[in-house]
Amino acid sequence: MLLIIRKKADEESIKKISEDLDGYVKVTVDIKRGILAAGGTLHVDGERLMLEDGSRQADLWGGGIDFETGDIDFDSMINIRPAQGNRAREVLDSKIRKQMEEIIHRLLK
Repeated sequence: MLLIIRKKADEESIKKISEDLDGYVKVTVDIKRGILAAGGTLHVDGERLMLEDGSRQADLWGGGIDFETGDIDFDSMINIRPAQGNRAREVLDSKIRKQMEEIIHRLLK
């Protein structure tokens, strides 16, 4: 299940977003609005949901969290943006990574 998370997720929401990939959750983070879309199997679905909700493309970055280990990654096809200086699937800018990590911790941990 894919959900937009605007405030600290409750146990039921965590359970729903964890169903698709057995505890690993894909996230699309809006670093300006401080919210994220979580769940589903493709980052592009979270990206589309966030754009429909008013996010700007330039502010959306993909990654994931493994609820078993607590590890966060910053890897997604939606992160390939040569015009924004990101030529890889991995988020290369440490400032953006830190923003993503803070939002993920605040909303999902």
